[in-house]
Amino acid sequence: MRIGGTAFRLSTAVSATLMAAIGQTASASDKPSPPILLEAGKRIHIVPVAAKVVSQREDASDQPRHISIEPGTLDAALKALAKQTSITLAYETALTAGLTTRGIAGAFRPIDALAELLRDTDLTYRSAGAATITLVNPRYVQLREPAPPTGIQLEELSVAAQAKDTKAGPSASRLPSAYAGGQVAQGARLGMLGNTDIAKSPFSVTSYTDRFIRDRQALTASEALALDPSVRATQSTGAPFDSFYIRGFPLNENTSGEVAFDGVYGIAPSFRVFTDYAERIEVLKGPSAALSGVSPNGGIGGVINIVPKRAGEDLTRITLDYGSTARGGGQFDLARRYGANREWGIRVVGSLRGGNTPIDRQSETMGVGALALDYQGERFRASLYMLAQTDRFDAPLRPFLLQSGVRVPRAPDGRRNVSQPWEYSDIDDRSSLLRLEYDLTDQITLFGDVGGSQSGVERYFASAPTILNARGDTSTSPQFYSLGVERYTVDGGVRAGFDTGFIRHAFVVQASRYQEDADRRLMSARGSYRSNLYDPVRASYIAPTVIDSRPRLYDSTLTGISIADTMSILDDRLLLTLGLRHQGIEAHNYTSNVGTLASSYDKSALSPMVGLVVRPWENVSIYGNYIEGLSRGEVAPAAAGNSGEVLAPYVAHQVEAGLKVNWWGTLGTTFSAFQITRPIGELSPQRRFAQTGEQQVRGLEFSVYGEITPQARILGGLTLLDGVLTKTAFTSNVGHTPIGVPSVQLNVGGEWDLPWMPGLTVNGAVIYTGRQFIDTANTQALPDWARLDLGLRYATLVGGYRTTIRANVLNVTGARYWTGVASFGTFFQGTPRTYLLSVAVDL
Repeated sequence: MRIGGTAFRLSTAVSATLMAAIGQTASASDKPSPPILLEAGKRIHIVPVAAKVVSQREDASDQPRHISIEPGTLDAALKALAKQTSITLAYETALTAGLTTRGIAGAFRPIDALAELLRDTDLTYRSAGAATITLVNPRYVQLREPAPPTGIQLEELSVAAQAKDTKAGPSASRLPSAYAGGQVAQGARLGMLGNTDIAKSPFSVTSYTDRFIRDRQALTASEALALDPSVRATQSTGAPFDSFYIRGFPLNENTSGEVAFDGVYGIAPSFRVFTDYAERIEVLKGPSAALSGVSPNGGIGGVINIVPKRAGEDLTRITLDYGSTARGGGQFDLARRYGANREWGIRVVGSLRGGNTPIDRQSETMGVGALALDYQGERFRASLYMLAQTDRFDAPLRPFLLQSGVRVPRAPDGRRNVSQPWEYSDIDDRSSLLRLEYDLTDQITLFGDVGGSQSGVERYFASAPTILNARGDTSTSPQFYSLGVERYTVDGGVRAGFDTGFIRHAFVVQASRYQEDADRRLMSARGSYRSNLYDPVRASYIAPTVIDSRPRLYDSTLTGISIADTMSILDDRLLLTLGLRHQGIEAHNYTSNVGTLASSYDKSALSPMVGLVVRPWENVSIYGNYIEGLSRGEVAPAAAGNSGEVLAPYVAHQVEAGLKVNWWGTLGTTFSAFQITRPIGELSPQRRFAQTGEQQVRGLEFSVYGEITPQARILGGLTLLDGVLTKTAFTSNVGHTPIGVPSVQLNVGGEWDLPWMPGLTVNGAVIYTGRQFIDTANTQALPDWARLDLGLRYATLVGGYRTTIRANVLNVTGARYWTGVASFGTFFQGTPRTYLLSVAVDL
């Protein structure tokens, strides 16, 4: 919104008695107040000046109250103060541009809270009449010639209006702001399209904030996504890798590298992604080859993207945490900006945790070091991210394999562990990413990325212990596993914004190359041991067969050229996105433990994309899309008559339509209906491996997020899935439900700030998953399950420093369940009752 040619923002602000107290407590200044014209009712006429104006609400109070505001930009802090003290304000954004505050927490009068937020800035406040307060910079107050007054309607308590961005398009360095409640963001990255407002996106996408992740005390990406109704983590917390199902399709299962990092594959750690370095965790739902390129190992249900932390405001945060049974550790998070215009930034994150987990006989040691450097100039922007991570388990949990003909036994207590203390998993990851952007003009931006990663893995455990009978007896054959993976990625392109008549274009062209090489040694131990799910046995040590060399396992090169154009008219009320990607896939597969070439292929395919958004009202978006996913073709197994033959790339198709509504600017809902179809490679009765199968998943998704009231927040949703095998080599399986696809996924999470104890927040979540089959014949199924999580959070000041204490209990009732289906019909036991406690201090 523009007022007299100057950008203003409308929001809620400080209390009415703040206004009454202004004449007595305002900072002294001999400069005249800027001219402000008031009109009766809700309409205010403002002559643009270098000042911020706050207007009165009649129901406010001057009594001290608990006010808690996170460190961050001054704009965000003033908006938070506005909500907590229920006053209406209007201000020119230029005055506070680039200013930050370290936040406050404690009992304050509104006027004192405002003064505390302005402590480290050049701004102060003064009276501008009986009903207003003005923020000014006493170093300069420049009165301008009065411009013709322009009215501002203030019917809504919180409205953000900014000048239209004339740049070429979304920048990766501009982080979308958080939505009301702070748990999710108002925008997310759509691959090559860049950061996009949720309301203007033709896809279903959710971005979870650092605040939400910290409040959940989520250590990994899978734990952070526990409240997403479209996502299911199929592994338990005691497993050495994360795996997911998104919209009924697997991701990162028995492979690695399926999680994107700042929109780029090949940078995120291979098996587990820790949240220490995550500013946001985004989930783009559905196939996305045209947007993000081919998923390195064939995931098509969606894309999980880690947005790394960078310096946005000065921050020094120390966190100490503890988890049952005896695992503890800490984290430091340091951010600073330097330069005349704070154009240089540095963010350093480090953590170390270790000890016994809630799972019997299991211990874990994990460490993270991350460094982010960035430069934000007028036209040139650059960032460098470097990451090191280590994760070491003794007695790691493994997925179970069920012997044919045996019904699924009841789930054991989540603490029970059939793995032995001498079984282990050691994983080290190193990665870096350099990102560059340069604005040739206000309408044309060049961009590029270059990066890579190395993963070293050494493991000695069973691939999957086999359950032998309904009594829960198991047989385990350990294997020594040594793996090295190197990845390299580079991409570049241009974004351009231009008009053709009344049509506004956001045009992008991108070229990319991804290289992945893997070496592996896999050796079976000379021996096995028996145990039981409900009464695990401590077995004698079985010495592994260890060979230092690692022959080549595979190498692959993915190349792509993409083009997309988002056309908008009627002030973004109608947006049409068209895109096309030409993807090349070249791969070589080598004989396991030998390293001789077994098979190779060089294929290519075109992946189109169409997305439409219609916004009949500012708060309502009707959207639809057609998009394709692309996966590397499978290699025929040794048991096949055509062993070694490489199938053509798989192409998945998605059709989706939905409705997004922003209720009152504080509560968001999304409803979508979709259908995803993909081919399946199968071994026929004649022992030939071919692309003869097809899986289809139809679904309805409903999600809700934001504030019910200023003191109550909600996050969650419902997903209904109808999965079916439409084609198979075995006609008896046609019409059956695919492996791992439940009919219902429900997540409901909520928070409530207790009014009688300022600073204290209670939270809870219910997670439900329906029955899942573990075989295509649909004779073996995991029962449905539900889990309850509860927690408390208390924010206060200790010695003048903001301190937040968090306590959470996962699986409060100790429910025993099988969490979900992992690779090839294997499945994990559920999370045991787990206690989490942390104390974070902002220095």
